Amino acid sequence: MANLKEVKGRIQSVTSTQQITKAMKMVAAAKLRRAQDNITQMRPYAEKLTTMLQNLSSQGGESEESQFSEVRAIEKVLIMVVTSDKGLCGAFNSNVFKAVNRHIKENYQAQFNKGNVTILAIGKKARDYFVKRDYNVITDYWDMFSPVSFEKSVEASEYAMERFVEGKYDRVDLVYNEFKNVATQIMRVEQYLPVLPPEKSGDNKYQVDYIYQPSREEIVKDLIPKSLKIQVYKAILDSNAAEHGARMTAMDQATDNAGELLKELRLTYNRTRQAAITKEILEIVAGAEALG
Repeated sequence: MANLKEVKGRIQSVTSTQQITKAMKMVAAAKLRRAQDNITQMRPYAEKLTTMLQNLSSQGGESEESQFSEVRAIEKVLIMVVTSDKGLCGAFNSNVFKAVNRHIKENYQAQFNKGNVTILAIGKKARDYFVKRDYNVITDYWDMFSPVSFEKSVEASEYAMERFVEGKYDRVDLVYNEFKNVATQIMRVEQYLPVLPPEKSGDNKYQVDYIYQPSREEIVKDLIPKSLKIQVYKAILDSNAAEHGARMTAMDQATDNAGELLKELRLTYNRTRQAAITKEILEIVAGAEALG
């Protein structure tokens, strides 16, 4: 009977866990709808702005954008890493950490050995992970998701832009999960600064002759910083939507796993109960025969 109590307790525990994972899945689904709407509306605007930025940068000249497109020997590196604040979202955060470590090993190992690689953590999980492992970490901008806002993301982007112009960093990269759908996140490792030149293609995709009003210099002065700020904000929105999608998928799988475990536990419970009843009947029969 002790075994029966133990199995029954496990059944109750797994049932409670299953109810929690179902509720968390529903919460993640509700948050995902809002986050998906935000990134869907932002993405076309951000992509068009980036295209304009690359086209302007390709035209050269001594203008304001040169401070953000200056290519220097890479001695000091800043990597902006976007993760979530919370866990229970499968491999969402661990994939980011693996991508960052791989990116450093393949591209910045020499700089890392000299202590010249710095992490700008966006998200509590990024802050905790890199601080615990004694990386050079900037922890002033990690709180971006409660709630997500353009104003908060601007602070992080302005820090990176200002330090790049000052020469504190020669390269700034951005690592985050891009939202594709509920079940799929695409790992992105992008060069943030210096601004990348346009891609060379046969269709001259970026070769556009703009008409400037009031003047090219004034437009560029506002457009380049704005585009860079939008790029960080888009990465945060992408990561936010991808996080809820990953959590929704993880909780759905956890609910299914709990259901399978419940089937096994109930089968074990019924078998154990049947064995106990059979044993009691045999004992009664044996006692009756002894009295007879």
